[in-house]
Amino acid sequence: MPKSITRTYSRYSRDAATLLGALIREARNERKLTAQDLADRAGISRGLLQRIEKGNLKCEIGAVFEVATIVGITLFDADGSALTRHMRQTNEKLALMPKSVRKKSKKVNDDF
Repeated sequence: MPKSITRTYSRYSRDAATLLGALIREARNERKLTAQDLADRAGISRGLLQRIEKGNLKCEIGAVFEVATIVGITLFDADGSALTRHMRQTNEKLALMPKSVRKKSKKVNDDF
């Protein structure tokens, strides 16, 4: 079995995952769904759902999005306008950036 890779995550990433997990748990409780019921609907194990709700960053993103969708957490606008707007803004920012951030290498004069 291959060794697991140890990754470090930024505070922002950890906080975002924790927040999303808390929102999922709160929405599940508001809908009076048990963890097993929600896990069955999402097609995942109860243990994976518990890790998602705790904000574990090693959970599969597709499973996290599916669980969020089932409990009614809107990640993007239903019509996609927010996602489209965000992608357009990102593309505009990328257009302003240089194509490469590497320094151009100087030609070495090694003709002695």
